[in-house]
Amino acid sequence: MNTGEQLAERLGHALDTRYLIINCDDVGSSHSANVAALKALDEGIATSATMMVPCPWAREAARMFDGRDVGVHLTLTAEYPGYRWRSLTGARSLHDRDGFLPARTKEAVANARPDDVRSECRAQIEQALAWGVDVTHIDTHMGVVNIPPFSEIFLELAVDYRLPVRLLDKGKNTYNFDIGGEDSRTAAAKRHVLGSDRFIFEWPTDTRDLLRKHVPKLEPGVTEFCAHPVADGPELRAYDPAAPEQRAMDAVYLCDPELKQLIAQSNAKPISFRPIRDLLRSRG
Repeated sequence: MNTGEQLAERLGHALDTRYLIINCDDVGSSHSANVAALKALDEGIATSATMMVPCPWAREAARMFDGRDVGVHLTLTAEYPGYRWRSLTGARSLHDRDGFLPARTKEAVANARPDDVRSECRAQIEQALAWGVDVTHIDTHMGVVNIPPFSEIFLELAVDYRLPVRLLDKGKNTYNFDIGGEDSRTAAAKRHVLGSDRFIFEWPTDTRDLLRKHVPKLEPGVTEFCAHPVADGPELRAYDPAAPEQRAMDAVYLCDPELKQLIAQSNAKPISFRPIRDLLRSRG
């Protein structure tokens, strides 16, 4: 029996149940992202979201998404050229020469001290909780906290807060880095950390094409997709000159009736991370 089948059974369904998580990443990064993600959750096919706590619009998101299934998108980078943010803790190793979180994953990994990463990630989770967010899971912006030695911190936080996580497969990620070391699913299993059985993300592949390709042939267990919906307009066009169309179209696709029908016809069961978190916490 594989892990996906085991998790399906523990969630109370048949072994061959195919669960589908569609997560809205980058909530809190802008007002336009908040608007689009909220609509995708309330009217579309999204099932969960994750919040970038250090960003200027995160406090708004905590209010807007009250009662929804929201996790923390652990953030150690600020990638936009004219729109930057800083860490919560102010640790020097987490910032670039301009005093902001670095723009690239490679820079963050090269310069950040593990103790500073641990303190910052913990502060982001604690801030979300203090804002009243019923945190359902954790994942990581631009993959930073999935890279050794930070991946150990990621799993440590999952254990401490009893939260499920987004797991990446060694050699199968799309973030242009080598995860290295032990496969994250093996490492998570050793620590009794739960997460999705597979994560499908192929930036900048069109999200509609990705769902059309994979949803009809989902494997048993929990498959997670992520998208980056942002309502189109001056705010998006100002801060993301590199990929505004990708984000604007994600906002459209996540509310597309065709994709909703595709999911229904596939017999996949939409799910968020909340039932997985509750299962984890029920084990005592």
